Amino acid sequence: MSAPDGWIRPLHRWLSIAFTLTVIVNFAARVHGEPAAWITYSPLLPLAVLLLTGLYLFVLPYRARPLGDARRT
Repeated sequence: MSAPDGWIRPLHRWLSIAFTLTVIVNFAARVHGEPAAWITYSPLLPLAVLLLTGLYLFVLPYRARPLGDARRT
């Protein structure tokens, strides 16, 4: 486990919970009519950070392998 991976992975997990909660609140607010703009757009910030941390975590295994270490079967 690399150093940045130590805090990015838990951050990514907690952000997924925050994103899910904001989406639930968004749908619950729509039951009572059109919600305020800040409720409508509240899932976008966690979603943007989830995108960045998810892309970083996706690239980690490829970055950890040296370039010349392609395993052939």
